[in-house]
Amino acid sequence: MRKPKFRRQEWHRYKKLGENWRKARGKLSKARRYQARKPAIPTIGYCSPRATKGLHPSGYQDVLVCNLKELENLDPATQAGRIGSTVGLRKREAMLKKAKDLGIKILN
Repeated sequence: MRKPKFRRQEWHRYKKLGENWRKARGKLSKARRYQARKPAIPTIGYCSPRATKGLHPSGYQDVLVCNLKELENLDPATQAGRIGSTVGLRKREAMLKKAKDLGIKILN
């Protein structure tokens, strides 16, 4: 089952509100009181399964790597690497080549 899009109360009425979710806090708010035919409110029941929680959409565990030694420690079956933003071009190219040899997926 897919999660509904949680949008701010009366987002369609006023352009300045935007669509981003904000909790309804009004005293007589129908959405806050879970009245029928009102948009869905984020609750704990919509959480994702524990098996997939924290995983990248590709299904791999996302691991930040900054050098070749960290890259070699990854498990290609369950983990994928994300090269740090401070890594330079020369080292990045070497890491990409090494990842290809080891069969490790790089996410960026």
